[in-house]
Amino acid sequence: MARVDMTETENGGAARREGTATRFAGRLRALRGDRGIWRRGILIALCAVLLTLLMVFHADIPNRIGNLGSLTETFLPWLGLFVPLLFVLALLRRSATALIALVLPAVVWLNLFGGLVVDKSAAGGDLTVMTHNVNADNPDPEGTARQIAASGADVVALEELKGDMVPVYEEGLAGTYRYHSVQGTVGLWSKYPLRDAQPVDIRMGWTRAMRATVAAPAGEVAVYVAHLPSVRVKLNAGFTANQRDNSANALGEAISHDPRQRIVLLGDLNGTMNDRSLNAVTSQLRSTQGAAGDGFGFSWPASFPMARIDQIMVKGVEPVSSWTLPETKSDHLPIAARVRL
Repeated sequence: MARVDMTETENGGAARREGTATRFAGRLRALRGDRGIWRRGILIALCAVLLTLLMVFHADIPNRIGNLGSLTETFLPWLGLFVPLLFVLALLRRSATALIALVLPAVVWLNLFGGLVVDKSAAGGDLTVMTHNVNADNPDPEGTARQIAASGADVVALEELKGDMVPVYEEGLAGTYRYHSVQGTVGLWSKYPLRDAQPVDIRMGWTRAMRATVAAPAGEVAVYVAHLPSVRVKLNAGFTANQRDNSANALGEAISHDPRQRIVLLGDLNGTMNDRSLNAVTSQLRSTQGAAGDGFGFSWPASFPMARIDQIMVKGVEPVSSWTLPETKSDHLPIAARVRL
């Protein structure tokens, strides 16, 4: 009986060892034979390369057809969402080729926008400025005025001021801001004296931009308020922005001729800092959000912000911090910045 038990044990152990060896050999053969890990996912890898090229050469996308270049640049940061999507697809396909290719768009996106992800704000500063497109159809201008007055800003620019709503904002802001000027559909409110308030011609046929000198305690600064024409995305015409572009050129020309060293631009430019069509303005001024902001600072639409088309830009002053404020009854979020004169 003992010999039989030994024989059975030996046979069982041999069977187990043989089974383990067979499984191990099978895995080795699978690894050696799975050359498809490099062949699979070629289409995903190609999409990753195309995404990389789109981000690298966005400035070369022509505007001749529906202003496609400007449309791409307006929502350029959102192209980064395709990286995790393609990553998941590459994992599902078990494609080493696709995973390696995805390094390219990830690196490019981080190079373009990684600096906006981190908080660059600091303490200090001499002047807090704010801008808000209050929306001509705002159902609660009184409440919006109260929120603006409570913001703590020293200088406030408002855009899209409808004529019959101007007195409402004047009354709501009078207790906080002693000085103000309204030119057409834009206005400037200040805790400090204003001088030389006047409209700025941005070639629209009516006034949607102005300039004034703010006599702040730390020094005088020229403040521009602008509301550039709206843009539209149409199926038959693409991204229609010609009037916006012409007005941007006129605004840039006015700023370039300004004798003051310190300049602050506040307003709804209906375009992002990436949009080449705003080069006449963006080439002269710095974005406070880009220099000292926390995050992307998207301001429109207020219900789900997807782009920063409201801007605070400066020349000759140092941005210290930049942020968005809580939603009002407008379709834009108000934005603010702290600067050092």
